[in-house]
Amino acid sequence: MRRPIEVRNAHFPGRAPIDAYGNGGFRFAGMSHRGSLLLLPSGIYGWEKEEGEPLTAADFDRVIAEAGDIEVILVGTGANIRPLSGDLKTAFRSRSISSDPMSTGAAVRTYNIMLAEERSVAAALIAV
Repeated sequence: MRRPIEVRNAHFPGRAPIDAYGNGGFRFAGMSHRGSLLLLPSGIYGWEKEEGEPLTAADFDRVIAEAGDIEVILVGTGANIRPLSGDLKTAFRSRSISSDPMSTGAAVRTYNIMLAEERSVAAALIAV
């Protein structure tokens, strides 16, 4: 008898550079993921955000929970750069996290460099 498909929250328990992006997803660590991602010190997580949706502090609860291990968060806002709201910048700043919004492509490239330099970096990447 066949078992039903089990849907789990997407999580990769480690840090890895992003090998490719586009077509609505990302490739990393020999795998592919459709949709947006949060790249944190504790691992890589699927993130339920789409381009054009407003970004709120609640969208970054997992980032805030790991604030002690993050100095910089790169926010890939999609195909084009979008500014972060004042509330979101304040939430990061109050936890000593520097935030930098940019296009997703720029965020991927910057993340890979900072990861290779062993910096305390996180990224929130909206799929393009």
